[in-house]
Amino acid sequence: MSCLTSPLRLAAPAARGWLAAAVLGSLLALGVSAAAALEPPASKVVLTLTGKVASHNGPDGTAVFDIGLLERLPRHSFMTKTPWYAKPRKFSGVLLRDLLEAVGSAPARLNATALNDYRVEIPAEDIAHGYAMIAFLLDDQPMSVRDKGPLVIIYPFDDKPELRNAVHYSRAIWQLRSLDIQ
Repeated sequence: MSCLTSPLRLAAPAARGWLAAAVLGSLLALGVSAAAALEPPASKVVLTLTGKVASHNGPDGTAVFDIGLLERLPRHSFMTKTPWYAKPRKFSGVLLRDLLEAVGSAPARLNATALNDYRVEIPAEDIAHGYAMIAFLLDDQPMSVRDKGPLVIIYPFDDKPELRNAVHYSRAIWQLRSLDIQ
C-alpha cells in the first residue's frame, strides 16, 4: 500500500481530495474492497464498530465513523410509520449491509447498543435482506439526541408489513452508539 500513499503525500493539498477519490475509484474497479480505504473520522465519532472488523481506523481494531464518513456510503431513504411517530416520516441513511461491507465484513449478527445502554441483537438475515438501515437524517434533517439521534436503526415497516411486529420494533434502536459484529 505504500505506493498508494506516496502520490497522496506528494500532491498539493488542494489536489489530495481529488487524487484520493481517483485512487479509491481505481481500487474499486480492480475489485479491492472499499474497506481497504477506510479513512479516519474528521469530526466527532458517532458510531463504533467492534468484533469482526477487517478494516479499522480506530483504536484496538475498531472502525469508527463520524457523520461525514457515513454520508460517503451509499445513501438510501424511505418513508414509514413507527410506533413512536404518529405520522409517516422520511428516514435517510446507510443500509447495514453497506456499512458492514465498508469495514470488510459480510452480513453477520450484530449486537447494537444505544447511548442509554439499551441493547438489542440484529440477526444477519435482517442485514442480508437489506431491511435494516442506520438513519442519520429524519425528514432530511440531522437528528439530535432529543429526536432519537444522532443515529437510528430503522426498518421499512410500511413497505414490508411482515416487519410490523414487536420483535422488529424492538430492533429499531434509536440513539445508536455501537455495533459489535459477531
